[in-house]
Amino acid sequence: MGKTTESVKRFHIFSIFPPMLSGPMEHSIIKRAIDKELIDIKIHDVREHTNNKHKSVDDYQYGGGSGMVLKPEPVFAAVESVQELYKGDMRNEMPVILLSPQGRTFNQSVANELSKKPGLLLICGRYEGVDERIRTNLATDDISIGDYVLSGGELAAMVVLESVARLVPGVVGSAESICTDSFANGMLQHPVYTRPEKFREWAVPSVLLSGDHGCVEKWRNEQAELRTRQWRPDLLRDEKQFKERDGWFRRF
Repeated sequence: MGKTTESVKRFHIFSIFPPMLSGPMEHSIIKRAIDKELIDIKIHDVREHTNNKHKSVDDYQYGGGSGMVLKPEPVFAAVESVQELYKGDMRNEMPVILLSPQGRTFNQSVANELSKKPGLLLICGRYEGVDERIRTNLATDDISIGDYVLSGGELAAMVVLESVARLVPGVVGSAESICTDSFANGMLQHPVYTRPEKFREWAVPSVLLSGDHGCVEKWRNEQAELRTRQWRPDLLRDEKQFKERDGWFRRF
C-alpha cells in the first residue's frame, strides 16, 4: 500500500534544462527514498508553458545591459499549474523558492526549517537572472547556496533538495547519524575512522579502540570543537551569540 498524500514529502523543480536534474535522482539515498515513497520528485520543463511557437523563455533587459532575462509568463504558468494540484493548507504551506545568488544563504538551519514543510517548489534561475516580478509576486522565498555565481539554479536546487530530503524520517538509515553530522549541533563533525586499524604509518587513535564509551564521546566532542575553532570559528561565534540571546530572553 502506498503512502498517503500527506506523508510524502513532495518536491517540484522548474527548469529550462530538465535533463540536468534527472541523474542525481537515479542513485544513492534519493533513489531509495523515492522507491520507498518517502519523497516524490517531479521535474517541470518551463519551456512547455511558453505561448510562442519558438518556445523562447528569455528576452532582452529593459533599460539595456548585457545578458538575457528569464521571462515571467512561462515561469508563472508552470508553477501555477502545479499549485492547482493542491488545495487548502497543503498548497499554502508549500513555499515557492527561487534559487538565486541574491537570496538568503542556505545552511543546516534553513534545511531544518524547510523539512517541516509538506513540499517545496524550486525555481531554477538562468541567464542574467529572472524577471523581478517572479521574485516579488510568485516566489515566497529566495535562497542562495553560497557567495558565488553558477550558470543556473539546477545544481542549487539539488543541493537544497538532498539536504532537506535527508531530514525526512526514514530517508537516512540511521537517525543518529543525522544528529552527529556537521552543523547539526552548531559545530563541524569530529574525525571518523574505520578499518584497517593501521594504514601505512597512520594508526587509529587509541581512545577509539578502548571500548570506553564515555572517553570516546569526550574525545569526539573535544575534536569537534577543535576542528571548528580551526576551520570555522564563525560557527562558534554564532553559537555564543545565540546562547547569549537565548539567555537574555529567558531572564525576562
